Amino acid sequence: MFPSQSMGYDRAITVFSPEGRLYQVEYATEAVRHGPLAVGVKAVDGVVLAGEKRSPHTLVDLDTLRKILLVDDHIGTAIAGLHADARKLIDEARLRAQINRLSYDEPISIQSLVVNICDIKQAYTQAGGYRPFGVSLLVGGIDHDGPQLFTTDPSGSFWGWKATAIGKESDVVRDFFKENYSDKMDIEAAMKFAMEGLLRNGDDSEEDLKEKAKSIEIGRIDTTDKTFKILTQEEVEAILATK
Repeated sequence: MFPSQSMGYDRAITVFSPEGRLYQVEYATEAVRHGPLAVGVKAVDGVVLAGEKRSPHTLVDLDTLRKILLVDDHIGTAIAGLHADARKLIDEARLRAQINRLSYDEPISIQSLVVNICDIKQAYTQAGGYRPFGVSLLVGGIDHDGPQLFTTDPSGSFWGWKATAIGKESDVVRDFFKENYSDKMDIEAAMKFAMEGLLRNGDDSEEDLKEKAKSIEIGRIDTTDKTFKILTQEEVEAILATK
């Protein structure tokens, strides 16, 4: 209705539009929606995270790109959005996890760590001279409450999930998860389910298995050893071979 006036509301992070919107936060959310897909599935005995890697150039070595990263022995995270922003948040998350171990001699709870991450994200939505973090994180692990799966978004909000997706085409994958998720699935079933979601909108062409495995990363943790592990390329190939 007032296009020239509305244009000014995205000039600074501290200015609300008349509709109560912070456009810079919405722009950061768009950066997440254009990032490569990542999915997470919680099972009765563990959590699975999986994500696809996309090269910005044909000459980029995909082995140097990371989609799943370790935060602590019992926590892993998957990225959708700006990787530079993710590095800053993950470094801070690792620091908080180690401070908790040194202070209390126990691993940090998943939700406590997620709250710490989101406190940082929220602070960057209300101070002049900053911009929001253009990244969402899938955080999965096992603590005293059992398997946990959370997402954080650029506004500083977080949610716990049974199964979810972030990044490009995440709405379609979440719909698939909603229709097919079972509370009774174990870690192996969750692994298969996560891959079905991740590959749902993928290219159906007969791509070389080894090359396809290079573009996918998978992390998992189960209640047996409670240690988050990122699968090797050979292990990813073996999983893709069963598809």
